[in-house]
Amino acid sequence: MNATPLHPGRADDPLDPHRHTDDQIVDTALRPPTLGEFRGQPRVAEQLGLVLTAAQQRGVVPDHVLLSGPPGLGKTTLAMIIANEIGVPLRISSGPAIQHAGDLAAILSGLTEGEVFFLDEIHRMSRPAEEMLYLAMEDFRVDVIVGKGPGATEIPLEIPRFTLVGATTRAGLLPGPLRDRFGFTGQLDYYAAADLVGIVSRSASLLGLRLDQASAEVIALRSRGTPRIANRLLRRVRDYALVKAGGRLTPEVAASALELYEVDELGLDRLDRAVLDAVCVRFAGGPVGLSTLAMSIGEETETVEEVAEPYLIRQGFLMRTPRGRVATARAWRHLGLAVPATRADLFSDSES
Repeated sequence: MNATPLHPGRADDPLDPHRHTDDQIVDTALRPPTLGEFRGQPRVAEQLGLVLTAAQQRGVVPDHVLLSGPPGLGKTTLAMIIANEIGVPLRISSGPAIQHAGDLAAILSGLTEGEVFFLDEIHRMSRPAEEMLYLAMEDFRVDVIVGKGPGATEIPLEIPRFTLVGATTRAGLLPGPLRDRFGFTGQLDYYAAADLVGIVSRSASLLGLRLDQASAEVIALRSRGTPRIANRLLRRVRDYALVKAGGRLTPEVAASALELYEVDELGLDRLDRAVLDAVCVRFAGGPVGLSTLAMSIGEETETVEEVAEPYLIRQGFLMRTPRGRVATARAWRHLGLAVPATRADLFSDSES
């Protein structure tokens, strides 16, 4: 469901800079508040809706929920929706912030009955806190150790029944005993362009922008299948239209704005192209090791591996081999370079 424009007008009316609020304020407002408005993950939304509705009909606290998938696909938004759908408060924390069992005990003991506890990056919790979480999820109690040495005593502390919503970008790092304690696991996938067009159009309405279908498609197609990126690019296009185009937002203006921010027609940014250029030109297509590749473009290995590589591999520009990273024929063509004969067979000539 698309939101009603805050400031309706003709599609060719210029934008008014005074109509828009601060980006930090609107970030939360752009999140859909209900499962009915959450688009792009229909199977997960349907499954989750069934879990919540059944729990409400039985008058019990919903099962714990694990959401996994790449960053920016809506895991935090879904946690907020869960709390909103069942009408309970939401408590938010993250795995890196919980390094001691006492930190987790303090949070859990402060929950109210039925509250939703959202734990982002749950795979990065410390082992002692993780072991305490097992007991809390299953028996709704924690064992607090008082004192030190031989005189230390363990006091069981009952905690209110709650719903844990865990989010992770690396589900494989979660130990089996923790995964098994979740009653529902949802895997979020990258969004189709049509869904992103709808998301961009809805966000534009909430921002008071009049965005036509063609302009929304320009933004959606460069968003790497990720709503978070789509909303960020929309705000940058808005800024460009206000400053450079007299407030008029057209497909041409949107494309020019994204070119200024070095986002090409396939969503590749400066870092992506730097990686491809290094592999294709400096290392003749590879194979090249990750650390060597990162050093050649002045980035950390984690940045290359976690930020650039997943999208480049998904789009068929790069391959991982036992000897290192190898550029495909599509990468050469995207950079406007002739494909060497030794690389031409990596992708068919029909691909672009």
